[in-house]
Amino acid sequence: MDALPVDEFLELWVFLEATPLLWLTVTVIAYAIGDGLSKRANRHPLANPVVLAAACVAGVLLLTSTSYTTYFSGAQFVHFLLGPATVSLAVPLVANWPEVKRHSVAIVAALLAGAVTAVASVYALAVLFGIEGAVLWSLVPKSVTTPIAMGISVEFGGIASLTAVFVIMTGILGAIMVTPVMNALRIKDPAARGFAAGVAAHGIGAARAFQVNPVAGLFAGIAMAFNGLATAILVPVIARLV
Repeated sequence: MDALPVDEFLELWVFLEATPLLWLTVTVIAYAIGDGLSKRANRHPLANPVVLAAACVAGVLLLTSTSYTTYFSGAQFVHFLLGPATVSLAVPLVANWPEVKRHSVAIVAALLAGAVTAVASVYALAVLFGIEGAVLWSLVPKSVTTPIAMGISVEFGGIASLTAVFVIMTGILGAIMVTPVMNALRIKDPAARGFAAGVAAHGIGAARAFQVNPVAGLFAGIAMAFNGLATAILVPVIARLV
């Protein structure tokens, strides 16, 4: 089969670019490629499927000179699904409620420590380095899942898109670091490891925890849900104090 001439390829691309499903399809394919590469690397922390997928999408956008606005107009259905996905975190919580009750004291203590540390440390460092205004409030909720973080950010004058960047960066770094850090601290309990990943690195950390151990994944999902609620309560308190 002969290769498609450049002019015909460009005409085909212009046609496809006008359809709303193009960038949604590109996003799904990019993640499938990233996940496949991650599997080939035996789920090494550095071979994070989200990072690989983002690199694939960025490469396509650069090669086709496509703006983010154009990309988002086609891929925004994925963004819409963040809300239902967050609400669905109640399913594993209810399904494993007896296990959660058994660890209730440890969960509350770890949640309070993690949520307060995440918010207070970011605020303190931001003030120390002279970060203020919209950028400050875009950064503060970085450790919770994207739809909750964006809602908190906008409520206090932050920039939703900037918050999304900080959240994804936090999740990626957390997913990469959680296994070596837990090993260095000699924390072997999968529930503790998973909960730490969920509090510090939200959904991307929870996905990494599920790859390592189903119990760790369960507690990571629970931690992500509770941390979103705790942070939504904590940030207004800090805002009033400062």
